[in-house]
Amino acid sequence: MLLKLRKRMASEESGFTLIELLVVMLIIGILAAIAIPTFFNQKEKANDADAKSMAHTAQTAMETYSVDHNGTYALADGAALHAIENTVNDTDATKPMVTVVGTPNATDYQIHVTSPKTGNSFDITRTGGTFSFDCLTGGQGGCPSSTKWG
Repeated sequence: MLLKLRKRMASEESGFTLIELLVVMLIIGILAAIAIPTFFNQKEKANDADAKSMAHTAQTAMETYSVDHNGTYALADGAALHAIENTVNDTDATKPMVTVVGTPNATDYQIHVTSPKTGNSFDITRTGGTFSFDCLTGGQGGCPSSTKWG
């Protein structure tokens, strides 16, 4: 084996064989096939992070509304949240849209936020003093397969 290698080096052969080049191209192709989908999923997660952040901002605004109204969430809506925090329901269509689902009562509410870039939706629901953080598109973007994101 060593003798063959010495003869090859001594005969001034240089460069790579076609097989060696094909193997390297195959390895690069396999690595790209793994890396590119992962990159696109990370981009979708980053876009959903904006919607999650807006959901938390709306939750803080809802809690502020409760403090300002003697501990009740009744009559809270998107306009009331916007009056407390002006980034909630901004008129910019590229920002996540916040919706107060139904009519909140004294102790419960649900906030629904949709990411305009991915279409994924995130909810924060307060029921009897406990919170749940749900998403409707389990396993996509920033929504884990368990559909619980908080």
